[in-house]
Amino acid sequence: MAALGWLTPRRRSATARSVLAGEAAAEAARKSSQELAALAELAQAMADENPPEPEFPVVGDDLAAAFFDLDNTVMQGAALFHFGRGLYKRKFFQRRELARFAWQQAWFRLAGVEDPEHMQDARDSALSIVKGHRVSELMSIGEEIYDEYMADRIWPGTRALAQAHLDAGQKVWLVTAAPVETATIIARRLGLTGALGTVAESVDGVYTGRLVGEPLHGPAKAEAVRALAAAEGLDLARCAAYSDSHNDIPMLSLVGHPYAINPDAKLRKHAREREWRLRDYRTGRKAAKVGIPAAAGVGALAGGTAAAVALHRRRR
Repeated sequence: MAALGWLTPRRRSATARSVLAGEAAAEAARKSSQELAALAELAQAMADENPPEPEFPVVGDDLAAAFFDLDNTVMQGAALFHFGRGLYKRKFFQRRELARFAWQQAWFRLAGVEDPEHMQDARDSALSIVKGHRVSELMSIGEEIYDEYMADRIWPGTRALAQAHLDAGQKVWLVTAAPVETATIIARRLGLTGALGTVAESVDGVYTGRLVGEPLHGPAKAEAVRALAAAEGLDLARCAAYSDSHNDIPMLSLVGHPYAINPDAKLRKHAREREWRLRDYRTGRKAAKVGIPAAAGVGALAGGTAAAVALHRRRR
């Protein structure tokens, strides 16, 4: 400090304070770097004890594929109900039938689960509506309906998961109780490999109003995935499956990488017990607002919604 003798007292004081500040900052920097180094060593030690999960999906694994449920997993709501809206718009059926579709959609969206009786009723309605129509006609209309009612209901998060599998060089399939024609359109629009869906009988390209076998639902999905894996030479232990519904537990249990997406209460509980991965892309506990066609009428909407809410409360 003697070197500062030529300065005025005020300047000597200011300079001394600057020197002290600089020395303090340097000392603090040294201590900080030592602490950071210690933290880095600790983090490395923890990483050695708990290595991260391997990259998934694995790039270049041609024995792996991914299987996605459709309704409320890839798409908000049920594809069959959106399809019904489009057919009503094209005057395939009457207002009273649309009211039934509205009620079924309200129940599905608010209760958040698939009820076999409601799903069966919806399928029966759809089969009766398309009876006598050509398959090619419904496929063409289905393309339009996808743009009108389905494209903006795809969950971005689930779409990103599917794309990750595609980017890894894996095949990605939809597996759904929806009509295979509808599922195929959605799969193609999303750039997926293909779709497994419920097959409606047709003769000479015309729908008969009957199914080929049973709807692709519950255990039937697992059997379809098993059969496709065998045909494609896949190792199910390397495959992934995604669903929102406890009805798909057989399919999820079949693969080595099960995911619960926007899960219902039963699937969430099952997934947590088995430490399956969970993803929820909904805003709040349930999915986004109920999508009911305005043409259904205020009475149908209010009645269906009230009944669905009441049923949901009893199930909680």
